[in-house]
Amino acid sequence: MYGYWGKLLRVNLTSRACRIDDIPEETFDLLLGGSALGAKILLEETPAKVDPLSPENKLIFAVGPFQGVKFPGNGKWSVITKGPLTGTFLESAGTGHWAPYFKQCGFDAVVFEGRADSPVYVFIKDGGAEIRDAAFLWGKDTIETGELIKEDLGDRRINALNIGPAGERMHPIACISCDGHSFAGRGGAGAVMGSKNLKAVAAWGTMEVPVHDPEKAAEFAKETFRLLSGQGEKFRAHGTPRVIVPLEGIGDTPIKYWRGDENKRGAALLGAPRYTEYLNVKPLPCINCPIGCHRHIRFEYPDGTVLEGNGPEYETIGMMGSNLLVEDLGAVAKANDMANRLGIDTISCGAWIGFLMECWEYGWITPQDTGGLSLKWGDPDVLLAMVEQIGTLTGMGAWFREGIRGAARQIGREAEKITVEVKNMDYPAHDPRAVYALGVNYAVGTRGACHERGNPQTSALGGYFPELGQEGPCDRQSPECAAKTAVIHQDVSVLMNCMTICQFMMGGGGLTLTEIRTAYRYLTGKDVPVEDLVKFGERAWQLQRIINVRDGLDRKDDTLPLKMTVPAMVGPRAGKTPTPHDRILDDYYELRGWDRNGVPTRERLEALGLGRFAAFLP
Repeated sequence: MYGYWGKLLRVNLTSRACRIDDIPEETFDLLLGGSALGAKILLEETPAKVDPLSPENKLIFAVGPFQGVKFPGNGKWSVITKGPLTGTFLESAGTGHWAPYFKQCGFDAVVFEGRADSPVYVFIKDGGAEIRDAAFLWGKDTIETGELIKEDLGDRRINALNIGPAGERMHPIACISCDGHSFAGRGGAGAVMGSKNLKAVAAWGTMEVPVHDPEKAAEFAKETFRLLSGQGEKFRAHGTPRVIVPLEGIGDTPIKYWRGDENKRGAALLGAPRYTEYLNVKPLPCINCPIGCHRHIRFEYPDGTVLEGNGPEYETIGMMGSNLLVEDLGAVAKANDMANRLGIDTISCGAWIGFLMECWEYGWITPQDTGGLSLKWGDPDVLLAMVEQIGTLTGMGAWFREGIRGAARQIGREAEKITVEVKNMDYPAHDPRAVYALGVNYAVGTRGACHERGNPQTSALGGYFPELGQEGPCDRQSPECAAKTAVIHQDVSVLMNCMTICQFMMGGGGLTLTEIRTAYRYLTGKDVPVEDLVKFGERAWQLQRIINVRDGLDRKDDTLPLKMTVPAMVGPRAGKTPTPHDRILDDYYELRGWDRNGVPTRERLEALGLGRFAAFLP
């Protein structure tokens, strides 16, 4: 078996015992690895509607075949579980340096089961793992935790995935950090770690992954690295903040919790090149990355204090900046640092603050509720105060223990009508009224509204896949194109999370599906046509949908928020909405091979080699 070990590490936290299971080659031939492998395990080993924070839920970390050599972007890892925000399938992903080291320990995935009776962290090493006491780590933030684990293990090369105080509190938007550098940010996987008393997962391996043609694989990786390094120069210079101005120019950024039409001044103040100059930015690359889209900042505030470390990226700037009409980059950087250290998703956090500001504007929240704080749009002090409250679930932050739907129910009035979410997952910083495929992509998202499990917003900036028969980007505001564009981008982006390769190698560096096919052949010895390669992504998506359906979700949950049916009055979105949503949804279901209620048909599952999984459908 090339590109894989065929080994699954199981860690039972209740009994504090570890065992190693075999993974047959046929599983990888069908599902590739990463998020698809995790979905299979979750489907087969957890009951429907299991409480995500119970010991019966499972937490899975998985990688793919591309960690066998130093291939560009192979710092990616996937975490798969049932999420506390939606109550159903959750897959999130991060980067950093952990993934290749974990793969070199001799495993393709690790499954955590049960619940430890006291805080622990797990150190995975060549051929095994040990469960270690984590009492000295409990209460520490994500950055402190990573540093203390390096000290405890006596090796600064060791990387750890860890949770901050929010994960310990089982916060519904708690994320998982890779040494405070990268985050599996969405859906609350950090809360699942906290529910298991699992503070961190460290890994260091030295084993050589079996590769079909090591020389050609290594040489192709080097050539691809050089190619992507040249093509990714703009992203390396400015990171994701480089797209803030162009995306605002097409109406894609969130403004005033999705009620605003234009924000050119804010985009110029928050985006590159000002961002890069103002925060003294340097690229912060993950392992084996030719682009370095993460940002290292060093910013001195007027009072002389200095903020140095991981800087805010596009989604954070969108949701904590333009979404709130905050134009103070220093405040956004501080809010980002606070959220990262606490270990919470900056997207949902920013969405929740915007929601509260709108409720304040309507008079649904009073000074008695806020403790005298005036929730004014554009106020950086309100941003910082609310990040603290939300991150610690205190004050108004306590209203969000069940996500934005729970907060809306508590506030009452018409608060539920102004929320912008799908399946209790808040919208990220891209507007479907600018790119219609986003509307259906968010609606059918297997983990809720998501721009990375399908990222058709890239089509608005010229992205398309000629190997899949696309002659160019489809009209971004065409109802006829929306469903097909969503399907193509979903399959490709989920494929990347099965392989596990960072998607910025495509959007930021120009990596093609043909180049991925070539690398896969050198790694595994299997020559798979591009169209069949993309079917790995579709299989993963179908398995995820089966989990959704088994948990009680169907067409009624594939929704478009009310605000997305309201067109802009001015600007590039004037008069535009991704409707009729029901018709676009019908088109999508037909392309996916689902029935009119959004349930995968046995015929489509059989055609994909997934027939046996139909037994899990109600």
